[in-house]
Amino acid sequence: MKLSNKGRYAVRALFDIAYFNEGQPTQAKDIAERQGIPPRFLEQIFQDLKRAGIVGSKRGPQGGYSLAGDASSIRLGDVIRALEGPLLLSDGTEKVEGAVVEVTEAVFRDLSRRVEACFDAVTLAHICAQAERMGLSRVQTESYSYVI
Repeated sequence: MKLSNKGRYAVRALFDIAYFNEGQPTQAKDIAERQGIPPRFLEQIFQDLKRAGIVGSKRGPQGGYSLAGDASSIRLGDVIRALEGPLLLSDGTEKVEGAVVEVTEAVFRDLSRRVEACFDAVTLAHICAQAERMGLSRVQTESYSYVI
């Protein structure tokens, strides 16, 4: 199983909001710049996350995207399902009949449930705590360019 760029970028963007802005409105362009995510792709991701109720948005100079809930209530499983659908190792559409297929499909369904449970066990708050343990600074230095 491999996560798409969309899923990985979404987790990075949500972490950015949770960690650097404590869940408060953050401009997509700032997140894109800090996280190295293509801005147009990030906007598409935020639209999906907004439809799923994971983020909210506010227009204006102090606006941006914010977490729709507390970082401890946003699970990675919810994020991935919002963007990519269910976390499945098998889609259950195997056409071949037989006991072996039934057994292996049952094993894949069980493994899918376990993988999903692992993703559901991790929240944005867990990722923020990991960042703190690793010594990641919450203060982001801004670079200015002056034109004369």
